[in-house]
Amino acid sequence: MKSCASVLVSNFKHWGIDHVFGIPGKAISPILFELLAHKMEFILSKHEAAAGYEAAGYALMNEKIGVAVGTSGPGGTNLLSAAGQAKASNIPLLLITGHPSMKDTGKAMGQDSSIFATDLTDMFKSVTKFSARVERSDLLKPYLQHALEKAVSGVRGPVHLSIPFDVLLAEIEPFTLDFPVTHELISPKLDEVSEKLLAAKRPLLFLGKGVHSSKSYAEVQHLAEHWQIPVMTTPGGKGTFPSNHRLSLGAFGLGGTAEASNYLAEPVDLLLVIGSQLSDMSTVGLTEAMYPEHILHFDYDPTFIGKMIPVPTTPILGDIKSNLKVLLKDTPKPDSDSFQLEIEPKLLEENAPRVRMSTIQVLKAMRNALPSETIVFGDDGSHSFYGIQHFDIHKPGTFFFDDIFGAMGNGIGYSIGAKLAAPEKLIVCLVGDGCMFMHGTEISTAYNYDSPVLFIVVNNGRLDMVEKGMRKMIGTSIGGIYETPLDAAKFAESMGLEGVTCRTPVEISDEIEKALQRIQETNKPFLIEALVDEHEIPPTMGRQ
Repeated sequence: MKSCASVLVSNFKHWGIDHVFGIPGKAISPILFELLAHKMEFILSKHEAAAGYEAAGYALMNEKIGVAVGTSGPGGTNLLSAAGQAKASNIPLLLITGHPSMKDTGKAMGQDSSIFATDLTDMFKSVTKFSARVERSDLLKPYLQHALEKAVSGVRGPVHLSIPFDVLLAEIEPFTLDFPVTHELISPKLDEVSEKLLAAKRPLLFLGKGVHSSKSYAEVQHLAEHWQIPVMTTPGGKGTFPSNHRLSLGAFGLGGTAEASNYLAEPVDLLLVIGSQLSDMSTVGLTEAMYPEHILHFDYDPTFIGKMIPVPTTPILGDIKSNLKVLLKDTPKPDSDSFQLEIEPKLLEENAPRVRMSTIQVLKAMRNALPSETIVFGDDGSHSFYGIQHFDIHKPGTFFFDDIFGAMGNGIGYSIGAKLAAPEKLIVCLVGDGCMFMHGTEISTAYNYDSPVLFIVVNNGRLDMVEKGMRKMIGTSIGGIYETPLDAAKFAESMGLEGVTCRTPVEISDEIEKALQRIQETNKPFLIEALVDEHEIPPTMGRQ
């Protein structure tokens, strides 16, 4: 017989998880003690929400699942944002919250997470695929199995278990749950896809972050090249298709490119939407005159298919990668090299003396200095929408950004967890000063646990999207400008990191080169602060 906490942690180990993220508390202490016994590393985050973001980034890179823990009461409520973010990003995440002993339920207790106080199980239901309280030790196995299957099957996402203190200590017969084998769901409508593609005169591909979730980069590129279909992405689909590809139009929607809008200015008879809900962020600028004649919509989740753009729509339900493989099984793969455009270095124009550089210059300098295989996590803010427009993608799967839930600071956590899961990869976090104010203390977590992320902080002393949006709407702003701006380099230094401040794009390019060398030498994170024009108009003003 072993304790529930021991059995739980042994299953984490069996699933190939080496790191668990969170903040200690009495209600979850049995789990932490077992992490020591199983020689697994507990990552002490600075906030439970950030722990959840870190676990999500970890899952994204290890392609299995991430685990974050928080104690009862506020530890659990702090994890709610991480759950909402993971659900929007379709990332499998197991969130475990503590709870005072079941035998004391109904009594007045501190940090009570039952129906008598802060009912965490109920709170998590709307931001997870499954949320339950394990009220008896014999329920651990079926609840854990159900949670795991929900997290990694179909549209992947977060799940939550609330486990009381006395249940964690209770002894049960040990069990081991194998990682679920997902079953491919193939749409019966694939013949219609081929027929409509053959008949199409001016088709267009529209890629969302479902392409990231399904890792269907090669299949999407094969489809585009074989049928010679131009490709645009949603903001969240940035990074699913190389931007130096002859068929690439860049992004459409919030922060989209002129090329994508110009292509839609002429009639499109067939729009192939792959892995997108077509949210308001993805369809900014789409007028009725741009509507296609027909939509083929590839997705696992039918909830919003046919509801966002009122034209005839054929749902192609099931796993995107599997459906595309079947569709392309008898189709010869073209020579992709013939579709690649020569990568030209971005021209780094110096800003005038005493005038701050533009964020566009920052993105161009980043692209010049970073290797093609660098994985960039864009945090939520106008800095990432500049990235959507101006940071070229040389290899699919190297840029991640969420345009739906939009929790500030998520990119900081995602990048830290991703680096721990894949230490061989070069990970960069593109972040704004507002996001650093929100969860910037997590760079200390990166430092303490040897997660050598390169943080590039775009600093203009304000909440840029909000502040500029207010000025557009009412001619002024309220609460959008920091009275005392962030000094990101000193902030980094206060937590042990090396940090530098740059005022020109040439400085950024030079400092990135030096930072990559220092990261290799020290195995520690590095921060580069870019001071940019406070009055620059971001590419997000098209949203109504």
